[in-house]
Amino acid sequence: MADSLEVLSKHAAVFLVGKSTWKGVEQTSSTAGRWMQQVIERINILIKDHKADGDNDIHKLLYEIGIAALNAFLQSNVTGPPLGWDPAELLFLPGITQDPGKLRRTRQNIIQELSVDGEAVYHLTPNIELFCLAKCILSHPDSTGPERAPDFLDHRWARVTVNFWHQKLLGENAASLQQSIYDDLDHLEQGLRNHNTEEHPRRIIQRAAIHTQHGYDQKAREDLQRATKMTGLEFELTGRLGKRTKFQENELSQLVMLAKSKDAGDGDDDGSTGWQTNGTNNASRHVTTKPSGPDNLDLNDDTLLESIAFSKSIPEPSFVNSSNVPPSLAALDPSNQPSLRPLDSIILLAYASSITNTSPSDGLTREETLPYATRVLQGGSTNWQIYTQALLVRSRIEGYRSRTIERGVLQLQALVDQVIVETTSTHSTLSATTPSIQVQNERGTASFLPRPKPSESAPAEERLAYIHQLASPTRWELEAELASRWVSLGGLRTALEIYERLQMWAEVALCWAANDREDKARKIIRRQLYTSAKSSDQESLQTKPSIDDEEVDIDEFTQERNPLPADAPRLFCILGDLERSPSAYEKAWDTSNGRYARAQRSLGKHYFNQGDLQKADEAYAKALKVNPLNHNTWFSLGCVRLQTENWTGAVEAFGRAIQIEDKDAESWSNMAAALIQLPAEVNTNQATVPPKSLLKEDDDDDFSDANREADSNQKHIHSAFTALKRAAALKRDSHRIWQNLLNVAVKLSPPPYTDIIIAQTRLIDLLSRSEGENCIDVEVMEGLLAHLIATTPSPPPPPPLPPSASPSTTAQATERPPPAGGKLGFETMLITLITSRITPLITTSRRLHLLLATLHTHLHHPSAALQAYEKAWRCTLNTPRWETDNDMGKWKQVVDATVELVDAYERFGEQRKEGCGDGEEVVEKGWRFKARSAVRGVLGRGREAWEGSEGFERLRERMEGLGKGG
Repeated sequence: MADSLEVLSKHAAVFLVGKSTWKGVEQTSSTAGRWMQQVIERINILIKDHKADGDNDIHKLLYEIGIAALNAFLQSNVTGPPLGWDPAELLFLPGITQDPGKLRRTRQNIIQELSVDGEAVYHLTPNIELFCLAKCILSHPDSTGPERAPDFLDHRWARVTVNFWHQKLLGENAASLQQSIYDDLDHLEQGLRNHNTEEHPRRIIQRAAIHTQHGYDQKAREDLQRATKMTGLEFELTGRLGKRTKFQENELSQLVMLAKSKDAGDGDDDGSTGWQTNGTNNASRHVTTKPSGPDNLDLNDDTLLESIAFSKSIPEPSFVNSSNVPPSLAALDPSNQPSLRPLDSIILLAYASSITNTSPSDGLTREETLPYATRVLQGGSTNWQIYTQALLVRSRIEGYRSRTIERGVLQLQALVDQVIVETTSTHSTLSATTPSIQVQNERGTASFLPRPKPSESAPAEERLAYIHQLASPTRWELEAELASRWVSLGGLRTALEIYERLQMWAEVALCWAANDREDKARKIIRRQLYTSAKSSDQESLQTKPSIDDEEVDIDEFTQERNPLPADAPRLFCILGDLERSPSAYEKAWDTSNGRYARAQRSLGKHYFNQGDLQKADEAYAKALKVNPLNHNTWFSLGCVRLQTENWTGAVEAFGRAIQIEDKDAESWSNMAAALIQLPAEVNTNQATVPPKSLLKEDDDDDFSDANREADSNQKHIHSAFTALKRAAALKRDSHRIWQNLLNVAVKLSPPPYTDIIIAQTRLIDLLSRSEGENCIDVEVMEGLLAHLIATTPSPPPPPPLPPSASPSTTAQATERPPPAGGKLGFETMLITLITSRITPLITTSRRLHLLLATLHTHLHHPSAALQAYEKAWRCTLNTPRWETDNDMGKWKQVVDATVELVDAYERFGEQRKEGCGDGEEVVEKGWRFKARSAVRGVLGRGREAWEGSEGFERLRERMEGLGKGG
């Protein structure tokens, strides 16, 4: 890696910053307001001059200058150690560096020019001129040179890299910058496939980091899997016996990450210096001449061990063979694993971040991700920056457990101090714009732990070797994360001190607002955007507002600042949230020249809450013109259009949301709700209808294999059904989605019977405890049973059982075995559902008892069928006040149930019980007596109110028909 100072001191670099001439081109004055534009003009001069001479070496020279500037910027803000020179003295004219006010204004103008889509760079970013120079060079449209040049791919990757870091410097992802990054990545995809070089795995991992930054976690994991195959890394998250606490007597299974690099015994191949950490958890690490590194703090807990004490016994061969752990990993000692190559360590850390981003934020997720970071820390890579990143990942995981929360916070504080000490320079020009820390050590900056000696540190080359793959946070991002951690722990005052020192006034306001001090929050924001007519010192109020001055009348601050701060769009949106003022959102939109999508999203939410759905629709549509890749905005627009009954627009909105995030169950479900309402003649865009390819095989295992072609009258219903199947597969615990799936499935012709059974079964699983039999759709079940009886021949009567057999096994004798393919057929599934899942839930529903009776009749279970009829009759008699109210409907239901019972006695009474031979025990010997008793009881109870009615005479005739037998 070339020395940055040496490269930036070359004649071409000096010309770019206006401090030299080039072949007769006169030096131009680099004024405070045009520094960035003049750099771009000088780049054009260099490229044009070399094109005229037929010399393409200028592209290589510009590439070297741009990379040197970017590396110097990252060294001074992310990795350290401190630069040994002053970037301002090197890049600015003496007229700027000698005037602190002009230097500050120049950097403020650069930060304004680096704003994208209303998103601003942190306004106190140190050495921003270095990044600006790198951005101007590497993102210049002509800087990559001809496409056939051998180094074209490297130059294009440099543009992706600088744009990625630009994205990270912004408050939120900018849509136009994201589009530029992914356009370049698409162009480079062919190069990644055809050029299998040593840089290939690095670039694949870097692309995974880019996907993670933009929320495409699935794409990130695909790239990580691809990189894993390239590097030859083997790893497996498994269990090993061990002890976790100091007082644990028995060894229990503990999660452990077994990992091994390809040819791990050959040592590292990255040229790193191989320093050794001094924590207690690193006894197994390879000892080198470097004695120290980033401090790994001890846990110091009275119960938990510093690290899991794994069993020394070798796993049984049968256990190894039965598990999914490869033999090469199964032989590893969990407490003494070999060192990993740097790229392999990065892959493990990236996997941990991917799991965190795509899983619920709960204890199980943290238990799953902790072994990834632990593996890198204990026997992981010897690269300084990778080890630092592993400590950061572990501190994030441990910050939410009672026994590890102290080390999690202290470790984060130690990392913050380390980065601050390692990136802070003593040059006077930096102090003009860099936030200061009050408590200082001998070097002028604060440090939680003693500063390491030069011999214990790592050079810049090692720290920067994998910085693009790690995408480590900047110093102010780390401090802001520490402040956020203190907020979550209730340390508001500590968090406020950090935010105020960093001059992150938006975060300061949000802290006060979260603690019910919206008056202070409003005061802070307004004093960043407006000045008082009585105030003469406009700038001092902006940089250090007196937030504790209770006598200040904030309503006097009505004069808008000129210029506004770089993050004015965000501040206006926060002010709109505090004051519930749509005019503030509109001001944010105007300030960003119609590029700040959050302003329109906030307006859309405001109008939606106010019930003005038309304006909400318009606001969300404007936001999507700026940032069409925002999933939440498409979802919100779809919800608005559902309420306005704009079904076609809703299908389009939810379809676009699914294209961005195809694992959002709510989007699939809501799109189905819109599709079901579309008229048959409406043709939706094919891109907005869920394609069959999105129904992954592993998500569709529970559903039928039949893929029927929907006719023109049911195409939207079938699309809705497909969408709901996907939603149910993604969110299996949502009873609402399963109910919608059931309702849509029954509208198809022919109905997907097995899918209906699966949906009803799942509804029982989710709702039976709270709703009992009410979770069963009786009408649907009656239809399914009718279809079974109509299409499936009745099985033959069961053979007699031996005397030792239990009568409860009779029903099993008539059940058909499952098909050879392994999946249950419709008949078996329905019988199992009714007999095993529905029957235990039936309490007061006559129709469900009749459903059970009908099934047992079809299966030749006369005894069970008669019992079901009896229960159905008793449920009907329990209808309140049927014998006294003049309600003909209740009386007719009682009469019908009684007649059905008598018919059942006549039909089944003299049949032999299930499993009995001829001439043996019958179902009910005294069936005539029971039938006459049932009719007599109903006649007696209903005589006073219903004697002489049609139903009464019907029962009397049925009574006479029974005779005096029995």
